[in-house]
Amino acid sequence: MTIRLTAGGFTFTGHFEEEAAPKTCAAFRRHLPFESKLVHVRWSGEGIWAPLGDLDFGVGLENNTCYPAPGHVILYPGGVSETEILIAYGGVSFASKAGPLSGNHFITLTGGLENLAPLGKRTLWEGAQPARFEWVDR
Repeated sequence: MTIRLTAGGFTFTGHFEEEAAPKTCAAFRRHLPFESKLVHVRWSGEGIWAPLGDLDFGVGLENNTCYPAPGHVILYPGGVSETEILIAYGGVSFASKAGPLSGNHFITLTGGLENLAPLGKRTLWEGAQPARFEWVDR
């Protein structure tokens, strides 16, 4: 199953990590198409994130990491910090003002990766960028 992320004028494609994070994938699919705004991370390094407040996806930790690789999309289901989606475009050590966090790696972007760093820099220098996750095929 292919998913498309359109953000800040760029388009990326990827796939769900169904085997490693089945509950997170299922929960996120129920919200598709999913629209938000992406801003540059404050604590974590080279990443962009969608702060989602108290949105509850109803999942715990699975396939979780503190160090997502470029193109990895992780969901922090809430707890110490607010619910959020983080997309790594470079080196990331996922954290908040409360300290290190761990999020569920549930999507891997594979297409358009050459535009990840430009999207990251755009969010850093130009501010929040609109983002939309949607199905390409099922």
